[in-house]
Amino acid sequence: MLKLAGAILVLLSGTLIGFRQAARYADRTAQIRQLLHALQRLETEIGFGHTPLPEALERAAAGAAGPVASLFHRTAERLRAGGAAVRDALRAAVDEGWSLTAMREPERSAVIRLGDALGISDREDQIRHLRLAAALLQAEEAEARDEQARYGKMWRSLGFMAALLVVILML
Repeated sequence: MLKLAGAILVLLSGTLIGFRQAARYADRTAQIRQLLHALQRLETEIGFGHTPLPEALERAAAGAAGPVASLFHRTAERLRAGGAAVRDALRAAVDEGWSLTAMREPERSAVIRLGDALGISDREDQIRHLRLAAALLQAEEAEARDEQARYGKMWRSLGFMAALLVVILML
């Protein structure tokens, strides 16, 4: 009876580990999509609303969730506190909160490059940089969707199969 309970626990935990790994791929795709929406909202606020950057960042954060919203909130807070340039505020927010996201280095680089261009040029140039960042992120989103389709199913199966192997070796 104890062996059966242990086998069930091992099987469940292995399966859950596989599902969690697969969920990381789905989280990455969703967070890139949220980041794209936030950048589009930021573009609208800068281009058409003539909104000051801290307020535009807050409004962009309102349309996102979780760690993506947190990046924009932290940047806006640093800008409101004063003394920090946009690039420094965004870089500090990324350094603090990036580990909470499922995104990878290419997305991080795109956000950092965008921060280097925001707030130092005219509105049209900032919109160009926002669109460039969005284009880079769209390419990464397509790659993330491909990885999700390819590796998500593999991780779910691998988690179950590895746990099943352990159970067979236990018995």
